[in-house]
Amino acid sequence: MAQAHARLADALDGLDPVLGPLGQRFADAGFELALVGGSVRDALLGRGMPDLDFTTDARPDDILRLITGWADAHWDIGRRFGTIGMIRSGYQIEITTYRAEAYDPESRKPTVAFGDSLDDDLLRRDFTIGAMAVRLPARVFVDPFGGLADLEAGRIRTPGSAEMSFGDDPLRMMRAARFTSQLDFAAAGEVVEAMTGMAERIDIVSAERVRDELVKLVCGAAPRRGIELLVDTGLAERILPEVAGLRLERDEHHRHKDVYQHSLTVLDQAIELESRYAARQEKTGIAEGDPQRLPVPDFVVRFAALMHDIGKPSTRRFEPGGAVTFYHHDVVGAKMTAKRMKALHFDKDTTKKVARLVELHLRFYGYGDAGWSDSAVRRYVTDAGDLLPRLHILTRSDVTTRNRRKAERLAHAYDDLEERINALAEQEKLDAIRPDLDGKQIMALLDIPPGREVGEAYRFLLEERMEHGPLGEERAAAVLREWWDARQG
Repeated sequence: MAQAHARLADALDGLDPVLGPLGQRFADAGFELALVGGSVRDALLGRGMPDLDFTTDARPDDILRLITGWADAHWDIGRRFGTIGMIRSGYQIEITTYRAEAYDPESRKPTVAFGDSLDDDLLRRDFTIGAMAVRLPARVFVDPFGGLADLEAGRIRTPGSAEMSFGDDPLRMMRAARFTSQLDFAAAGEVVEAMTGMAERIDIVSAERVRDELVKLVCGAAPRRGIELLVDTGLAERILPEVAGLRLERDEHHRHKDVYQHSLTVLDQAIELESRYAARQEKTGIAEGDPQRLPVPDFVVRFAALMHDIGKPSTRRFEPGGAVTFYHHDVVGAKMTAKRMKALHFDKDTTKKVARLVELHLRFYGYGDAGWSDSAVRRYVTDAGDLLPRLHILTRSDVTTRNRRKAERLAHAYDDLEERINALAEQEKLDAIRPDLDGKQIMALLDIPPGREVGEAYRFLLEERMEHGPLGEERAAAVLREWWDARQG
């Protein structure tokens, strides 16, 4: 704990140009002020704190009066809930009046009542690791619920009873899973028990709020922990039933306990590869705005890794001799993924990308055995489009066999495919494949007006381009005339 306190002291020293004057302004006016919540937690962990959260017994009008003229800018969009926001010296700051909230059991919207006690304010917070504060300007550390001990132990626990906390706000169950992922912590036994017994309460929470917590969980440092907590407590059956259902399915190779464990392993491996591919892109100079540029963390590739086999339960077939097949689970899984993401109110672009990766995740298999023609490689790249780097990650991550020789063979085969893609790209600018003639040239050559026939001619030339590579305008014109004459004849 001594190291944590030292990190906190260092952070407070660095923030003194902001904390000192702000704390003194409130003290001179007869009010309490404390740095609180995630700001204190992050300081104890030695993390940066670009955003600072404070709590006070001052009411919103008093807060506004005290910061006007001191803050570089301020806003009161959260005034009704007791929160005033501001910018000072590059820091985004929120100051919130002590609160004592009451919840309608059929809704997660709180009835806000302002309080007068720091300890009571800390009691209403989600978890003990966020229920610590530093009183200002004296810098007195306040930890009434053992948050520092939980931080040291890597434990997620509620300040009061977990049942009461989750009963007041069921979204806190999702936050518990999210924090296990973000911090690589474990949920305390009473938290797991309460989540299990109250899982159905998540149904009253809006899809958008569940989605936002899920995205943060998947993009955390250890999303496997968060997913396992959701599945083990039954929450996943209500928000991601397709993932929970994977526990019942063995994969076709019987190499894993079940498809669920395989999917978690693919997720783990995708996270490892995500950083490698991003670093490779950095070296090759892919610009920030390039559609193929990978963010880190990347929700799209991580969620696709988690969802890629959800089509298996509905496509499982038992063949004579004991074999198990999952034909077309890629296509079925893509549709299921899109449906689930729509239910969680994901935007259309993110949904389309994740579902497309699920649909494409099997395309590579067979390459190492039979090899592909150049046209097949072009189709692979064209079908993936801007998702190609993510498809590389997902395909490589999907190899979880314990057979070392098989794993090495698949890895070498994919290395070869990537080398061929790169070689063809240098020759043909593969990422922007177009027919050798555009629509205007097609209309002029065939003397036809805009319409369906132009589209058919364009698609014919695109197929020729995919099959044979660049033809050049003269050769393309000859091939097009030959195709057109055959149609007319």
